[in-house]
Amino acid sequence: MERMSGKEAMMEGTAAGGQDSRPKKADAPAVSGGEAQNDAVARRIRLADADIQSFSDALWLEDGLSKNTLQAYRRDLVQLARWLAPSTRGVALAEASEADLLAYLADAHGHGKPSSANRRLTVIKRFYRHLLREGRRQDDPTLRIRAMRQPARFPATLSETQVEALLAAPDVETALGLRDRAMLEVLYATGLRVSELVGLKLSEVSMVDSLVRIVGKGSKERLVPLGEEARAWLVRYLQ
Repeated sequence: MERMSGKEAMMEGTAAGGQDSRPKKADAPAVSGGEAQNDAVARRIRLADADIQSFSDALWLEDGLSKNTLQAYRRDLVQLARWLAPSTRGVALAEASEADLLAYLADAHGHGKPSSANRRLTVIKRFYRHLLREGRRQDDPTLRIRAMRQPARFPATLSETQVEALLAAPDVETALGLRDRAMLEVLYATGLRVSELVGLKLSEVSMVDSLVRIVGKGSKERLVPLGEEARAWLVRYLQ
């Protein structure tokens, strides 16, 4: 009887109905539909985060916006990106259509204040104009979206009697009261913001010209007349 090789014996055994004893390669684990959807959502969010960062950097370089303003812009865009990303919508932030944005605004501000909706719309418009300018889009999906109507708002004002009572409130016989009177007079004469007043440096005040140099929002500089009364109280306090 001829002796068969190991390979021939294996082939004969397989042909006879036996099982192949050779090791088989393990099958690759199957990816479920849910996992694929989660991966797609995560990818859209990563792309959105990169686009938002690029937009924030451009705003900081071009407009010199404050840190708080940039953070508010980022929050608005991150919220929009998270709303668009789920598989039920499946839209990346940079690819949103006019219909997507209208649906988001209706969902987010359907019963909210028009002022909040308009502020957020301003951010969204700037973002898509940035993408258009950078060549990331060929259209502006916000072009035909209009701001909501807002009721006219008028600032509350003090009467002349109330202003005089406020200016006379500090006890000018004390150092603290004299300081407060000088601050109130400067505030009343110049119309500065409170944050601008408390951050005012002596080098920014010209007693000779009765002018105050203010560096406000966006690092914008302006000159404001001080007025004789405010100047007199300021001189008295500094002496």
